[in-house]
Amino acid sequence: MPGLAKYTGCPVPDTDNDGIDDEEDRCPAVAGVKRYNGCPVPDSDNDGINDEEDKCPTVAGVKENNGCPQIKEKIIEQVKYAARRIQFEKAQANLLPASYKVLDEVASILKSNPDLKLMIEGHTSNDGNREANMILSQQRAENVKEYLITQGIDASRLQAVGYGPDKPIADNKSAEGKKQNRRVALIVSNQ
Repeated sequence: MPGLAKYTGCPVPDTDNDGIDDEEDRCPAVAGVKRYNGCPVPDSDNDGINDEEDKCPTVAGVKENNGCPQIKEKIIEQVKYAARRIQFEKAQANLLPASYKVLDEVASILKSNPDLKLMIEGHTSNDGNREANMILSQQRAENVKEYLITQGIDASRLQAVGYGPDKPIADNKSAEGKKQNRRVALIVSNQ
């Protein structure tokens, strides 16, 4: 490789051995990548997870939660417990009044933790028509979402999805198993 006179016949140095010569390297003493002009991928929140892999690049978090802060186990358990108490009219998407208090508790948790988001999953057993179950599960999830919106939770923090009979948690061969599979799951995240 031919050198340059200003480097006494040697090539342009690459002090940090990152493949980007020092004349083009904005961080010549620290190995980096070309797309950042020779500097390392930034870590804006200094949590040890670079911004390209960090789902919460402006708030320090943990690797186990993709760079977002760890959600308190107590909150996760409270929301899961509340989900088990949500009730609907039989074979309908209408919430029963007993569900309002439960969902008010969930709304209160979300209001106290404005960084949290909620995935609302509707599920059914495998009884009946699959297409009807898909529609019912989506409607139930949407009704939970709509109720939370009426309690002051911003729609952008809520996602509703219906899985119908596709994600059973119990055997669909018994009445008890089918009962367990007819549910709404609430999953908190901060991503």
